[in-house]
Amino acid sequence: MSIDFARARENMVEQQVRPWDVLDVRVLDTLATLPREAFVADALRGLAYADTALPVGHGEAMMKPVLEGRALQALLPTDADSVLEIGAGSGYLTACLGRLAREVVAIERHADLAEAAQARLAAQGIGNATVLAADAFAWNPGRGFDAICVGGAVAAIPARFVEWLNPGGRLFVVHGLAPAMEAALVHRTVNGTRVESLFETDLPYLAGAEPVPAFTL
Repeated sequence: MSIDFARARENMVEQQVRPWDVLDVRVLDTLATLPREAFVADALRGLAYADTALPVGHGEAMMKPVLEGRALQALLPTDADSVLEIGAGSGYLTACLGRLAREVVAIERHADLAEAAQARLAAQGIGNATVLAADAFAWNPGRGFDAICVGGAVAAIPARFVEWLNPGGRLFVVHGLAPAMEAALVHRTVNGTRVESLFETDLPYLAGAEPVPAFTL
């Protein structure tokens, strides 16, 4: 049985994303037109628009569509913004960011995932996004960004990520201890940083950002 992906995409936007208070027209248009099924494994294409996280390999997963929508709306990149994505995975959110921003640099610690994500971006004609094979805790961009999207949870917000923000920049991150994590938008201001709480959620940890095991006797 063939799947009507266009209808599934419309249902995802109208029944999952929009009811979760994602109302920005540019974000909704991006989600409604970008083929999410092109960014998942062939065996999972039938689940491309389901309200669930999907595995991409190496124990990593794509966020649920609603979480992707909320991340995009929180950051709201414009065509003047440079964006860094930490944890590219399949490249789907990279592609969404590329549709909204001036340029996107994405890092992915698994070289095969980074290569596959770059190929998917090229197939969709998204030429302003680059996926690099790099570990966020060993890599240094040597520059700043207007917006940063962290694709995995962190026990505590890494100072190095905040330092990569340009003045006035913002960072979307899910932080805390499972299962009661908090999505937040970190603003870099002239006076330092301000953390804006967005909503509660749960997300697998970014490699290297897991909680430190508690010492017990």
